Amino acid sequence: MQPERASREGQGDSAGLPPDGDLTGRPFPVGDWGEPAERLEDLYQWVERGALRTVAWYLADRVWKRRCAWGLRTGAALGALTGAALPLLDLTGTVGGVAPWGYLSLLLCAACVAGDRYFGLTSGWMRDVATAQALQRRLQALQFDWASESVREVLGPTDGTASEAAERCLGVLRRFTEDVTELVRAETADWMIEFRTGSAPLGIRTAGTAAARPETSPNGRYSVPPATRPNMPRQRPPEAR
Repeated sequence: MQPERASREGQGDSAGLPPDGDLTGRPFPVGDWGEPAERLEDLYQWVERGALRTVAWYLADRVWKRRCAWGLRTGAALGALTGAALPLLDLTGTVGGVAPWGYLSLLLCAACVAGDRYFGLTSGWMRDVATAQALQRRLQALQFDWASESVREVLGPTDGTASEAAERCLGVLRRFTEDVTELVRAETADWMIEFRTGSAPLGIRTAGTAAARPETSPNGRYSVPPATRPNMPRQRPPEAR
């Protein structure tokens, strides 16, 4: 179960974006279980490459959104500043006949803000960055967990059999894959909600998203909050003597 650096470097290009530029499914690697250690290492590399590919997709998707968002926000700021300055210049007599252009600048400012809100550019690239950071955080946890399992096998298993150790390693990979899938699904659900409403402020959407995404527990799985809050039994007041 030791990482093979040479084979991982040889497959570094496969960690990039898929050919069609979208997140697509990948075939499960087929191998011989006659060598369980090598087979588990191949599965780990397959899972790690998939996570790195997903992170690269979100980081690449946020580039053009961020550029367009900054362009629209800059246009809105310049339009608001120009729309406020031109009527003042016309009022003071510094430059005559420029007040109508100030209204046009304010209209441009409103158009930039509406375009940013309608297409979801600012919220989109912020959501991409948050998802990529969450994926990287879970990938780091997987790497340390896998290193711990590898060291345990090198030093000699002290508990359980070889089949139990293999099942434990498969459980680590499966939980991580489920966490990555849940993160992508949650981001897609947020995008669908924003696309349908399109008018909710970014702060409200961010607060709702934070409440809908629970943090993971120490074992790497999502913790489910209790459905109901336990009520303490009421005590009767002491009777007067």
